[in-house]
Amino acid sequence: MVLDSPEAAPRTNLDEYAQSDLRRSLFGLATSVVPFVALWALMFVAYPVSYWLVLLLAVPAAGFMVRSYILFHDCVHGSYLSSRRGNQWLGRVLGLLAFTPYARWRYEHLVHHATAGDLDRRGVGDVPMSTVAEYEAMSRIGRLGYRLYRNQIVMYLLGPIYSTFIMQRIPTPAARTRLTRSVWVTNLAAALMVATLVWAFGWQAVLLVELPIVVLAGGVGIWLFYVQHQYTGTYWVHTDDWTFTDAALHGSSYLALPRVLQFFTGNIGFHHVHHLNPKIPNYNLQRVHELEPTFQDVPALTLREGLRATRLKLYDERTGRMLTWKQVRSL
Repeated sequence: MVLDSPEAAPRTNLDEYAQSDLRRSLFGLATSVVPFVALWALMFVAYPVSYWLVLLLAVPAAGFMVRSYILFHDCVHGSYLSSRRGNQWLGRVLGLLAFTPYARWRYEHLVHHATAGDLDRRGVGDVPMSTVAEYEAMSRIGRLGYRLYRNQIVMYLLGPIYSTFIMQRIPTPAARTRLTRSVWVTNLAAALMVATLVWAFGWQAVLLVELPIVVLAGGVGIWLFYVQHQYTGTYWVHTDDWTFTDAALHGSSYLALPRVLQFFTGNIGFHHVHHLNPKIPNYNLQRVHELEPTFQDVPALTLREGLRATRLKLYDERTGRMLTWKQVRSL
């Protein structure tokens, strides 16, 4: 597959913001990874006392896990630290906390950046989506499978479990040697980490501590991936009409979250800015959005609208909009 690299795409005049700041990067680690590890450890301490307390602690722990994942995401783009090697090693460590192989996820995510909004190059690093015409051409079994996949219980409850414990553990058949090695090295490191925890606390404690974090943080992560590109008036066109800039500005949402949620999601709601220039660290995204004229007329997606977007199931090429099942039936 030949990709249009986002590195070569128009970036307007945003390069001045695409500079990492070591002080702010260290502050980001101190306000994400450190509290996550502390809460994670506290959950194991609380397990013999009360599982309700474990579940209560799982909520902020999952929030800090999501924030840590955004730092991992920045490392993937080489934006969090000024050193390329520093980003790689930090990314690997942060990836291990989320059971995610760094090199494989990096490849798939960069493919996503180079193809977001392109109907002819879907399916790598994004939440799979079909058009109305494609759905109508499916067999009954194909339609049933798609409906199950887009069911909110399946996507946000079972999805994180499948992605964390199964999908990320298996190299894709066509993966390059380096990507396959990334998966198996991560698997080995994760197995050693889990084995140590099992030895220290027992398998029941490890399972019952990890599971709520995986479901909560993973569910939020899937929702973010979904709503950042699959909302009512999003941008999906065929390759001949596709441009990187249009896909960034019109096919990547500006998710205007309350401050506390913006903190835990590491400013990733400014996704239009991120897609236009993925080298901008997460802590600069809001400043770019507020200062640059390019983004002043970008429509905002509220939290309520973002939650309602989960009802959208198919893209209609005729109207250029995502539709619910009810809207599809009325066509």
